[in-house]
Amino acid sequence: MSMASSSIIRCSQTQPLFKRPQHQQAVLKKQPHQFQFLSLQKSRMVVVVVAATTSSTAAEKPPPNKKRYPGEGKGFIEEMRFVAMKLHTRDQAKEGEKEPQGQPVAKWNPSIEGYLKFLVDSKLVYDTLERIVDKASFPDYAEFRKTGLERSESLRKDLEWFKEQGHVIPEPSSPGVNYAQYLEELSEKDPQAFLCHFYNTYFAHTAGGRMIGRKVAEKILNGKELEFYKWDGDLSQLLQNVREKLNRVAESWTREEKNHCLEETEKSFKFSGEILRLILS
Repeated sequence: MSMASSSIIRCSQTQPLFKRPQHQQAVLKKQPHQFQFLSLQKSRMVVVVVAATTSSTAAEKPPPNKKRYPGEGKGFIEEMRFVAMKLHTRDQAKEGEKEPQGQPVAKWNPSIEGYLKFLVDSKLVYDTLERIVDKASFPDYAEFRKTGLERSESLRKDLEWFKEQGHVIPEPSSPGVNYAQYLEELSEKDPQAFLCHFYNTYFAHTAGGRMIGRKVAEKILNGKELEFYKWDGDLSQLLQNVREKLNRVAESWTREEKNHCLEETEKSFKFSGEILRLILS
C-alpha cells in the first residue's frame, strides 16, 4: 500500500473496540474506501484510509470498443491521405475505390487553349489560398505562410512565357472563380474544412499534378517543364514540414472537428476535378 496515496487519520481510543484481545489486529472488508487497522496502541490507534483505485484505473484505459480511424496512429495527416487516396481510381492508386471516368491521362489530347484555361484558373485558386493564409483570419492559418509549396508566382512566370510566345491569356473561367469564392467563404467560418482544401490542393499537385504536367508537356510543349512543376529546395522535405505543421494544428481539434475536415475531401476533389478538365476543353 502506498503511503503517498493514503491519508492518515489519528483518533483517540476511549473505549475498547473489541471484547477479546485476539481482535486487536483486524482488517475490514473493502468498501468504497478501505480501512485497514495497522496497529492498536494503549491510548490511540492509527487508521489508514485507502481510496479505491479500481474505477480510476479502469477510466485510464481506452474503451475497448473505441473506433480507430485509418492512419490515426501516425497523425492526422495520415488520416487525410487515406481518405484522399480512397477517392482515386484503382489505376491512379492502389487504395483507390472510385470508378474511372473518361480517358486516362496517357490518352488525352490537350490543346494549348485548354491548358491555358487550366493554368489561369489554377493561378486564381493558388492566389486565393496564399492570400488567405497571409491574412490569417484564424491563427492556425499563419502556420502555413511561406512553406515553399506556393505556386502563384510560378504560374505568373509561366503565363508570362506563354504570352511571349504569342498566346492570348484568357480570363479565369467559372470552375476557378467558383472554387476561389468557395475558399474565401469557407476560410472565414470553417478552418478545419479550409485546411482540408489547402492540403489536397498543394499535395495533389506535387504527386498526380506533376505527372499530368509532364504528359501534357510531351504532347503540346515539346517537353518543356513549366515553373509550375518546379520547387526551390528539396520537395520531399518541404512536404514533410507541412505534414508536421498540419499534425500539430490538428492536435487541438476534437474528433468531431477532425471528421468534419475529412468529410470535406470529396468537395475538394470535385472543385479541382472541374479545373483539371479544362485541359481538354
